[in-house]
Amino acid sequence: MYVRKKRRMVAEINVVPYIDVMLVLMVIFMVTTPIITQGVKVELPKSKAEPIEQMKDNKTPIVATIDEAGLYYFEKDSVQKGPFNAEALQAEVMSTLTIEPGTQVIIKADGRVDYNAVIQLLNMLKEAGAPAVGLMTEDVESK
Repeated sequence: MYVRKKRRMVAEINVVPYIDVMLVLMVIFMVTTPIITQGVKVELPKSKAEPIEQMKDNKTPIVATIDEAGLYYFEKDSVQKGPFNAEALQAEVMSTLTIEPGTQVIIKADGRVDYNAVIQLLNMLKEAGAPAVGLMTEDVESK
């Protein structure tokens, strides 16, 4: 007479379905991330300027934008806020610099904006406590 042996339970986790789910999530994030990024449409002045060296501690800079209509926008870590008036932008920059002192500030101004408006924004950012302010331009050969 044949007696069957009792089989022991296998205590393994099958990870193949988890890998499938992770790959699907990765594809979803790769497709949706470019759609999520938004920005203010400005026509940057053309220049043959050298790119700014990244900060050594990998802090992303604050980008203060002024569009053709004279509205101000604030961007940090790819999160854009605005439009602001001058005082609200200064308060936003000041609060960010209080949390992260030493963060670089970059002005992204439309090429059609009055020079005086850019200088006023530069002064306002300095009063907010910006340690250094740079100007963003578009490369001459990019178009």
